[in-house]
Amino acid sequence: MTLRLDHRLRASLAPLSLAFLILAAPLASAPAVAQEAKPIDTSRLVSVGGDVTEIIYALGEEKRLVGRDSTSIYPEAATKVPDVGYMRQLSPEGIMATNPTAILAVEGSGPPETLAVLKNAAIPMETVPERYDGAGIVAKIERVGAVLGVEDKASALAATVKTDLDAAVAAADARPGAERKRVLFILSMQGGKIMAAGKGTAADAIVELSGAINATDTFPGYKPVTDEAIIEAKPDLVLMMTRGGSHSASDEEVFKQPALALTPAAASKSVIRMDGLHLLGFGPRTASAVRELNGAIYGKANASQ
Repeated sequence: MTLRLDHRLRASLAPLSLAFLILAAPLASAPAVAQEAKPIDTSRLVSVGGDVTEIIYALGEEKRLVGRDSTSIYPEAATKVPDVGYMRQLSPEGIMATNPTAILAVEGSGPPETLAVLKNAAIPMETVPERYDGAGIVAKIERVGAVLGVEDKASALAATVKTDLDAAVAAADARPGAERKRVLFILSMQGGKIMAAGKGTAADAIVELSGAINATDTFPGYKPVTDEAIIEAKPDLVLMMTRGGSHSASDEEVFKQPALALTPAAASKSVIRMDGLHLLGFGPRTASAVRELNGAIYGKANASQ
């Protein structure tokens, strides 16, 4: 008798259990969908990366900025926004002092310890990918636009920037390979050691886009190079960032370096100096950088082609 009652009870409860599972399933997934669709508050924004800040200004969204890193020096108006430190040496105190609602940082910002503190403080951080080509610039603009909720403005800016860059690169690329000059990009010369740009760097990419050849493309990243490597590279000219203070070196000091003194660049005393953010930023002004560098390498007549 007891067995028959248990069997009946289980049979009567089965439909109820199935109905509960069917009803509970969508309820369990609902919060995740709502959370995924919720945009972050960017009304008080800290921008990290000169290219990111430049894009924000180009989109006309600079009113959101309450802080920017020390590489964000263009346009000039950006320098009036509170400085939270160098992009790779950020301090959590400097950022949190601006009372931000969000942080928008270029890929590679840090250090990790600071990012961990900011995460624990529940300050949303969005990352902008770093790539050194036309598609990468478009991706940056679209990413910034998506975070700020101004996708239409970003699409328009990206289209304009791409058209201008494609034209500048096409003009530079028209130069025959046999006429292309070899460029040595020097990041620093501290202690008499030359730090040069290898493959995969912003300097390598801008030199190539400008219709020239990176003389030290046999290694990846920025690395110290030996005297033998500099002589073998046979650069026709030296490219450096415009700097001040103790980081600057005159043309005479550059070619006093024994290995450089034996290069074609020394024979013609050829040194090009350009603003670092303009040259290596890979942002809205990269087409201008390509034209300026091409003109400096081959003569100003080529810059307008």
